[in-house]
Amino acid sequence: MYDILYTPTTLLVLLFCIGYALIIFESFVDINKATTATVVGSLLWVLLVLLPGFESKESLALLQTHFSTIAQFLFFLWGAMIIVEIMNAHHSLELVSRCLRVPSKRLRLWLVGISTFFLSAVLDNLTTTIVMISIMKKLCDDPMERKMVGCSVVIAANAGGAWSPIGDVTTTMLWIGGQVTAVGLVKALFLPSFACLVTALLFFSKNVHGVDESTHAIKKETNWKSYLMIILGIGSFCAVPLLKIFVGLPPFIGMLLMMSFVGVCSDIMKPEENGKKLSFHDLIHRVDTSTILFFLGILLCISALESSQVLHALAAMLSNTFHYEAMIPFVIGIVSAAVDNVPIVAATMGMYPLHLYPTDSSFWHMIAYAAGVGGNMLIIGSAAGVAFMGMEKVSFSWYLKKCSLAAAVGYVVGFGVYLLL
Repeated sequence: MYDILYTPTTLLVLLFCIGYALIIFESFVDINKATTATVVGSLLWVLLVLLPGFESKESLALLQTHFSTIAQFLFFLWGAMIIVEIMNAHHSLELVSRCLRVPSKRLRLWLVGISTFFLSAVLDNLTTTIVMISIMKKLCDDPMERKMVGCSVVIAANAGGAWSPIGDVTTTMLWIGGQVTAVGLVKALFLPSFACLVTALLFFSKNVHGVDESTHAIKKETNWKSYLMIILGIGSFCAVPLLKIFVGLPPFIGMLLMMSFVGVCSDIMKPEENGKKLSFHDLIHRVDTSTILFFLGILLCISALESSQVLHALAAMLSNTFHYEAMIPFVIGIVSAAVDNVPIVAATMGMYPLHLYPTDSSFWHMIAYAAGVGGNMLIIGSAAGVAFMGMEKVSFSWYLKKCSLAAAVGYVVGFGVYLLL
């Protein structure tokens, strides 16, 4: 446990902390977090190979093993992002808005929340948040109502992603890493996640009331291609876990297969934008590469810290501090409100091996719930919250005042439902 005090190990930890601080304060230092994460992740492995006290040959072997897992996750994420871009190009996601054009503001709040909850389980929480906030901008003129509905979107998106293996980056990491199975995750976390959402919506319903007589229509055109593409897109996402369960294909292979299939269909139907037909090649270039590089850097950092035994020492410290198993995930969820949940989950996967907590153990289910939902308590605690912050110009203090209590109570209620079950 005290090996962490050894000088080379301390240097690794210090470098990681400096890099992570630069990521947190990205807007102040004006350095893209993807660049910082990639540089720090690469440097950690360079030090792990060169510093005295570490076996270089053993470190290189560990790097190859870790990178195999990292590459699977990145290709999975890349394929998913391309499918979403294809659906956007065909205006398929605009069809969701038709279910939300109701005059009752309170009813619309619940419809948006529940739609987001289920949509984020199939797409991902960030994409779903962006889509739903964009739709609300066109459906609602009242900025205060949009902000309250936006809070429900953030909570619903994160809660919906927590019970799906493809709904959140962290659950995908746990699924690909073998900590959870698709069926086990859904069975264990659907009710707790839904309880979290309902609790938050009950809070927000008190502040949203009245009738909106000027419900707008979405101006983007939809046709049979839009309907077909939303069926193909959502069907492709659903097919990935089925291929894993019934065929045994690794998730990234299933996602690449589905991405290629949807890409071929898109090339046949050729979506148009400003009079120009868009090919599959054009849509690939719209994928946010910096997001993929950010995850690459973070996962390289965590794998280096795991290989240097830092995470194992941290796991021992947590186990000695919290003797009740559920307290560790509960605390991790609270911490994820202030710290990005991706490195937290990656670190947890390295801290607790599968022989200690096997696949689909309650520990991993609680980690998936806590990391996915805990970020709701602060607007900076999740990618969905950050997207909402930018799109609606919501301040940290406003969210803290209007939404954090509802998010915190929802988090505790959902956690309690899981423990009761």
